[in-house]
Amino acid sequence: MVQSHHANTRKAAELQKLRQKLVAGSVLAGVVLIGAFPQPLRAMGLDGIVTVLAHPFMLFALTVPVQFWAGSQFYQGLWLLFRYRTADMNTLIAIGTLAAFGYSVVATFAPQLFTRGGLQPDLYYDTAAVIIVLILLGRYLEARAKAGTGEAIRKLMGLQARTARVLRNGVAQDIPIADVLVDDLLVVRTGEKIPVDGVIVEGSGSIDESMVTGESMPVEKGVHAAVVGATVNRSGLFTMRATKVGRDTVLQQIIRMVQEAQGSKAPIQRLADRVSSVFVPIVFAVAIMTFGVWWAFGPAPALTYALLNTVAVLIIACPCALGLATPTAVMVGVGRGAERGVLIKDAEALELLQKIQIIVLDKTGTLTQGRPVVTDVQGVHDAQLPAIAALAQRSTHPLAQAVAAHGAPIPTAAPVVQEFMEIAGKGIRGRVDARMLRLGNAALFMADGIAVGDWEERARAFAEYGKTPLYVGVDDGVVGIIAVADTLKPTSRDAIVALRKLGLSVIMVTGDHAVTAQAIARELSIDRVLAEVKPEEKAAKIAELKATGARVAMVGDGINDAPALAAADVGIAMGTGTDVAMESAGITLMRGDLMAIVEAIQLSRATLRHIVQNLFWAFGYNVILIPVAAGVLFPFTGTLLNPMLAAGAMAFSSVSVVVNSLRLKRVRLT
Repeated sequence: MVQSHHANTRKAAELQKLRQKLVAGSVLAGVVLIGAFPQPLRAMGLDGIVTVLAHPFMLFALTVPVQFWAGSQFYQGLWLLFRYRTADMNTLIAIGTLAAFGYSVVATFAPQLFTRGGLQPDLYYDTAAVIIVLILLGRYLEARAKAGTGEAIRKLMGLQARTARVLRNGVAQDIPIADVLVDDLLVVRTGEKIPVDGVIVEGSGSIDESMVTGESMPVEKGVHAAVVGATVNRSGLFTMRATKVGRDTVLQQIIRMVQEAQGSKAPIQRLADRVSSVFVPIVFAVAIMTFGVWWAFGPAPALTYALLNTVAVLIIACPCALGLATPTAVMVGVGRGAERGVLIKDAEALELLQKIQIIVLDKTGTLTQGRPVVTDVQGVHDAQLPAIAALAQRSTHPLAQAVAAHGAPIPTAAPVVQEFMEIAGKGIRGRVDARMLRLGNAALFMADGIAVGDWEERARAFAEYGKTPLYVGVDDGVVGIIAVADTLKPTSRDAIVALRKLGLSVIMVTGDHAVTAQAIARELSIDRVLAEVKPEEKAAKIAELKATGARVAMVGDGINDAPALAAADVGIAMGTGTDVAMESAGITLMRGDLMAIVEAIQLSRATLRHIVQNLFWAFGYNVILIPVAAGVLFPFTGTLLNPMLAAGAMAFSSVSVVVNSLRLKRVRLT
């Protein structure tokens, strides 16, 4: 954890430094831009300011810190070129901006090299500064999104209990969680977090394990049952023996799995880098050829013409719109997604999503509502429901609360409950209007000497479909069954059909028994099910699928899903789930609607199409003008590259990129 803290601190420091460079660079580049295009200031009668800002020495002084401080990170591209004979987007940025800056420096301090040949020395300080700032903006937005990856680890750590009530020498005392030892006896009361992993040795409880397993239904546990640290004892009182403490607990294992999965993700290879790796060598070849031809065959002064046209090739090869090509499309795509409740963490997740071949859906909270509701009522008359609901209302157990919510809408005065008693792991009983009511499992009725009779077969049928049957008793008999289950979301079935139409293979993963899982899969028309998967096994299942060579997306909402979300090529978290799941995922669906997954994939594919189009606009005009910069028109027309034409090409390509990106706002989503 110390290493993780240092990594997070380092990332925060890097982000702060990048922010400083962006802010300072933006201010300086803005002033340079005003000095390069002073017409608005002249129109305002500010000739004095224009004289200062437009002076070549002032433009040089303002551009130096932008070029060599704010843009220093781009020189790594030159190192790649010279050290490994390869190139990326940084190489192109460094070469183009240095060429523009270097040409401008010569034009500033030695203008006679141009004027003696009858040429006008033009300045490109604004080009160098603006390109650096635009690309820094894209880098900053990406870095800011990634800086929060350590938040998931911190929130996981926050789930652990701070203290534990330990029995030592027959005396109960509260001690820090770090002081708990293996084989210590711990007392856990109603509403308390279980401090560490262990085994119940006395008593029983209804354990809410949703924060670890993702399953919304509480688990009734008694003597010899294993319990997991950070889960909550909803009702009951028990004594447990600690079996795993510190780094060995399930929670700490999940934390390590998230760390490893996040650290194993390789940086995505940007499309611009791939284009640059081919484009840069071509530009160098053209620049060298230009210099050689003009030096050998050009008019006097041949060296001046050779240098001028070589630099022109390098300048025009660095398109200003390159800095806008990816960030603008990503920003518009992210904004469009936000409007639809799809929050995209970074460009990496957005780009990878369109390559997904397999999508794995967690059941609870993803395909289902994530909370128990009453699905069936058999044998119980409507007139009896208010009394049963009043009894259930006295309990904090999720199953009882589901029954209470089901009976609450009935318009009648709430009955008075007397002699209420809750038996952990069995159910509840109480007297309403002089009649003894019971609600619970078969163990409750057996303990009271009441046979469930023929209702047992119906209860078994409900259980086979993933429902929890609760027997309803009046006085000394069983009158019916209320079935409670975590129901499917309304859009789950339609979303799966839509995902298949997009060409994806859909898999459901759950910790449920295979029979229950298959029943739900049939209802949703899901062909492949991974059932009885333990929380710690989910990430391994994702790894197995990735090992086949397929791109895998994982959709989940629980803490137990966090390692799998981080291990997948793209993690998609339901916004209705836990913060840890959302922090571990690249995409969060705030609507809790599975159709948002379909929209996210459609948006990813549309955004990538626009990025490719943007790269064409970013490179297109400049590629066309490279031969002009090299001087191919000079033998026929006697003209070289007009600086205004170069500026116009850059401006037009930038406008084209922005307009094309804005088209994403109108893209049609399901």
